[in-house]
Amino acid sequence: MNKVISIIVSLAFVCFAFNGLSQKQTPQQYIAKWKSEAISQMAQHSIPASITLAQGILESGSGNSDLAKVANNHFGIKCHSTWTGETFIKDDDEKDECFRKYNDASESYTDHSLFLKKNRYKPLFELDLYDYKGWAKGLKKAGYATNPKYPNLLISLIERYNLTKYDTQSIIAVEEVKKDEIEPILIGEPVQEEISMSIYHTINKTANLVPYIIIKDDDTYEKLEKEFGIRKRQIVKYNDLSKTHELVKGERIFLKPKRCKSKEELHFVKQGETMRDISQKYGVKLSRLYKRNHLDEGSQPKAGQKIYLRKNKKD
Repeated sequence: MNKVISIIVSLAFVCFAFNGLSQKQTPQQYIAKWKSEAISQMAQHSIPASITLAQGILESGSGNSDLAKVANNHFGIKCHSTWTGETFIKDDDEKDECFRKYNDASESYTDHSLFLKKNRYKPLFELDLYDYKGWAKGLKKAGYATNPKYPNLLISLIERYNLTKYDTQSIIAVEEVKKDEIEPILIGEPVQEEISMSIYHTINKTANLVPYIIIKDDDTYEKLEKEFGIRKRQIVKYNDLSKTHELVKGERIFLKPKRCKSKEELHFVKQGETMRDISQKYGVKLSRLYKRNHLDEGSQPKAGQKIYLRKNKKD
């Protein structure tokens, strides 16, 4: 009798264990697990967290696909000629295709961000960071996926699970952040968020995630080019400078193009403040500020005047 009971208990345990193993992860569970990694990648590489999460859900089946479980590959990235790591073979568009295999899924997230830095995806980074529809369509146009419905699938996931809320979250220190300690970006003054350290400069970001540095006493264009790989003409263009401008200690210099709008709604002009000052303060393109506020280029605002940083509600 005791032997029979023992067998029954053993069978029950096996069934329980099997059910536990076969239970699939839901999209909500996937989001809860990987949202902070997506936000981290957004802070480091300026890729919308909503897009990263939507692609992860879609490409990995919410982490349930064989590619995700066995190879830790959440984005369906294939080997290509440059890949020197481990591989995973499975049928896809063709039989026995080669996919990248990672030690853990966080490596897949990092590789996904680096993968999107290829030249063919460059137009994506000219889009507003919060334009998830533009990013979804741009990924398909650049050849990320062959499915003609790919943009609509991403957009549907983003809207269904309200993933855009993660685009407005940021991390104070990427290396030390915990999964459940994400803080929202504060509306008001641009967030001076330290995301990485070069040998000579701290790289900060405005609230709309445009990276910048503060010029030091001995900085020159030549030194910045060696340090960041950015030529003088790019620095001049990104910062609305004249070709004859000399770098001044304490000034803010952007390392990437400013964006079309800010997280903040508007700015009240202080005495002596110029349109370029406002542009540099919020990381918004100077030409957009002039156009949005119906001002002639080159003109300057008056103290107390309202300058719209996003779309003017009167328009």
